Amino acid sequence: MTRDRSRLRLRRRDRNGLTAAAVVAVLSFTANGCVVVHGEREVLPAATASEAAEALREFTTAYNAADKAYDSSLDAGHVTGALADIDAARLKAGRVNHPDGNPAHTPLELTDAKFTVVEKPGWPRWFLADARGNKGGDARWLLVFTRDRQEAPWEVAYLTLVAPGDVPEFKKDKDGHVEAVPADSPELAVAPEDLSQGYVTYLKEGGNAFADGTHTSAWRDLREQNAKRPGLVRQYIDEPLSRGDYAPLALRTADGGALVFFGTHHYEKQTAAAGATVPAPNDDVLALTTGEIKQSLTMEFVSNQAVLNPRQGTAAPQLRMLGRIQGLTAAKGD
Repeated sequence: MTRDRSRLRLRRRDRNGLTAAAVVAVLSFTANGCVVVHGEREVLPAATASEAAEALREFTTAYNAADKAYDSSLDAGHVTGALADIDAARLKAGRVNHPDGNPAHTPLELTDAKFTVVEKPGWPRWFLADARGNKGGDARWLLVFTRDRQEAPWEVAYLTLVAPGDVPEFKKDKDGHVEAVPADSPELAVAPEDLSQGYVTYLKEGGNAFADGTHTSAWRDLREQNAKRPGLVRQYIDEPLSRGDYAPLALRTADGGALVFFGTHHYEKQTAAAGATVPAPNDDVLALTTGEIKQSLTMEFVSNQAVLNPRQGTAAPQLRMLGRIQGLTAAKGD
């Protein structure tokens, strides 16, 4: 399994040169000369309302073009991190199975958009878009837009769908901006930078760190049931995903906690018993599969989550998962 994991590991985009090293100066001219305001030190809002709305419009246009043509190059400049991996693999599989484009394409429409703009020093800067989509029932679409420097395009790093009543109230200042919670914050039940590893540990060992739900206790139960099926061994390996473009992003909520977006990396290996075969995967899985499926199939997934993280000191604190989107990114047969 270790060998399979190393062979299937995705190539990640390295943008370190565009993040911490980015220095942006805004020149403001006055009657006495010019004043330099350093973007890496000043506490500034990520975007104006009109800029956020334009970023959402541009993302939707690019997403629809890519989905219609099954061509990831058409929205590559508008996605990053976990969503980029999930989206690119989905489009690749669609392209293999439908070279002429998506026969079931229905344009995504995002309406009733609300923007929560983060005010913070340094890069990346980011904001949250909360919109109603024409897909996914009545769920709200939460899209986290981020960029590494002033001249860079806005890209969506995280996308989750949550029930309308689950979108929390944020703590905002007099200008309507929200505070970004540092990744290493000791004020929360779990520091945002530790959430990915914490979720991975929970999936393996259980415990009460996460409240019961579809993406926590129910998912663990389903895995245990699958592992016990005769004739087919299922092995699961989960890994944290929290650096670079996959860094967690957290917004302060009105109750002192935070809404945190983070990613994880998952593998599922199916091995058939002697004389049996692995169940035939669907066309989308086959489109992303290398090697020949004889005795086993190893599938690789990237997942992104939105979780409510209570403040430190809350009585019996539990993390509550609001939504999770997972996508197959690669597979290998042996």
